[in-house]
Amino acid sequence: MTDAPKPPPQIPQLDADALKARKRRNLWLGLALAGFVVLVMLITVVRLHTGTGISERM
Repeated sequence: MTDAPKPPPQIPQLDADALKARKRRNLWLGLALAGFVVLVMLITVVRLHTGTGISERM
């Protein structure tokens, strides 16, 4: 009725080239995300400053 606990899965160790590629990929992903956040913030500030889209909703 009681089963023996399963051992945790083995995580493969990455070599130096794979770790370097992962860091580079994560850096570009982070920069893309930060750029998107800045773009949305700038669009929001411009729309609030010019009043675009506000008068139609009130």
